[in-house]
Amino acid sequence: MTFDNYNDFVWSDGKLNSTSITITRTKKHKPHPSDDELRFGSSFTDHMFCMDYNESNGWHDPRIVPYQPLILDPATAVLHYAQSVFDGLKVYRCQDGIIRFFRATKHAERLNRSCKYLCIPTIDSEMIIQSFHALVSIDQTWIPSKRGTALYLRPTVIASEAFLGVHSAKTYTYFLILSPVGSYYEEGISPVKIMATDTYVRAVKGGLGAAKTAANYAASIFASEDAKKFGCNQVLWLDGIEHRYLDEIGTMNVMMKIKDEIITPPLNGAILDGVTRDSILTLCRDLGIKVSERRISIEEVMTAAHSGALNEMWGTGTAVVVLSIGELRYKNDKVIINGGKPGAFMQKLYDMIVSIQYGDIKDCHNWMSVLQTLK
Repeated sequence: MTFDNYNDFVWSDGKLNSTSITITRTKKHKPHPSDDELRFGSSFTDHMFCMDYNESNGWHDPRIVPYQPLILDPATAVLHYAQSVFDGLKVYRCQDGIIRFFRATKHAERLNRSCKYLCIPTIDSEMIIQSFHALVSIDQTWIPSKRGTALYLRPTVIASEAFLGVHSAKTYTYFLILSPVGSYYEEGISPVKIMATDTYVRAVKGGLGAAKTAANYAASIFASEDAKKFGCNQVLWLDGIEHRYLDEIGTMNVMMKIKDEIITPPLNGAILDGVTRDSILTLCRDLGIKVSERRISIEEVMTAAHSGALNEMWGTGTAVVVLSIGELRYKNDKVIINGGKPGAFMQKLYDMIVSIQYGDIKDCHNWMSVLQTLK
């Protein structure tokens, strides 16, 4: 193993960050999967970034080490009380050969918001961004180049203190891993079938719905498996109080086009503030399309579908970008949306986002940031 110290991180504006990152390089490199065989979240790069927290030193000891298992005491708090948060973002090898992150700063901000929900000490946003750039710089040969592929970043924070008792931990670990990925769903953006449920609850206002935390995803698994029994790919979650108003779809934000209006549920504390959601709504407004962030009931959606007013419906998220919904089931009712085909407007939004991510068109909102490599 070789050791370095990464002391000067050069940003695009010329600023320097003097935080020292210790680097231990692997001596055994993994084989790289080809772009054509990439799936989502099944391959991982050679290295990982780690950093620790305690009350005396705060966040300290930033380091890059070979990808390896975490060593956890059986009583580690995260295993018993689920005090953990994570986020997910992508890096692209653009058409001009430059490596760019998509909205890295917004993802870092969201990671810290999730930390606050779980009573986890926040991390300086500059340090989070620095960890992104440092690790991607080390493992940049893993970034695929085929359209539809990317390098996925998974920053995670877990409670690392060993104890039994329901209270916030005193020690934490932040780690970052990278994965070259293809499409999240085998269907790509081909329409999927979803089932609205008024039986199961994903989150409620005042709970953890707005945080990207493991507990939210664990709570979704049972209902998702139930939906598969009815031939559906995902669950359309309704609100946890009245069980009438749309919440999210699977692990994504949900949107629909009714007549000439784009409608999506509001950020009410039970819904994740999706980065792709924000990007899509921004593009809709750029196109002069009316956007409404409002409560919409499942009855209103089904009525619009039966009358022909519901033109398109889709989910949005970092992993999928945009996922078309071709069939919606609710109780004993079933509707086919847009003839079961991807909608033209949804396809336009998908093409716009992807073209920005791969550097094909001008990035008018400065969403893409260039990789700053190690000196």
